[in-house]
Amino acid sequence: MSNTGTIGTMQDKNAIPSKLLWVDLEMTGLDVPKDRIIEVAVLVTDFNFSVLDSYEAVIHHGDEVVNNMNPWAASQHSASGLTAKVRSSKLTEEQVIGEVVGLIKAQFGDELAILAGNSIWNDRNFIRHWWPEVDQLLHYRMLDVSSFKVLMQGQTGFVFEKDSSHRAQDDIQASIDELKAYLQKLSTHGS
Repeated sequence: MSNTGTIGTMQDKNAIPSKLLWVDLEMTGLDVPKDRIIEVAVLVTDFNFSVLDSYEAVIHHGDEVVNNMNPWAASQHSASGLTAKVRSSKLTEEQVIGEVVGLIKAQFGDELAILAGNSIWNDRNFIRHWWPEVDQLLHYRMLDVSSFKVLMQGQTGFVFEKDSSHRAQDDIQASIDELKAYLQKLSTHGS
């Protein structure tokens, strides 16, 4: 399994990744072909979770998208203020895609980026469908914090309590904090 058309060094399964591309998307719902991406946040970190670069944007969508959010998304995004920001944003989806592609190329060069986040497979499905230009810059491997959640709850009963604002930048930071907590717990669990 590889990304066709990409000349990244990470196609080599033994290549060691140098950074992580943390992504969180807010959408109008979870139906990939129907729902749309309305907010994106990106953090590039090293493996000590030091932030090397960041980006966030709210994408403008018209009434046909905003008025067709699923009920949960409509309620959540209205309460957080995101719906109003979507309506007032001047950024098109094409502009945002171009800026995310530019950030990935600047930070990763020829290396395919390892996508990281909480339940990141769902964000990846949206990226693959709506943002193929971004998808082709991503490695097939991903770092999904929810895998650690399952392991830690099942093995040790440890439950990480986190707040979720359902705003992209806050959710990325919460995912990084959650992974740090699991790694700390794992390092002391065997002692």
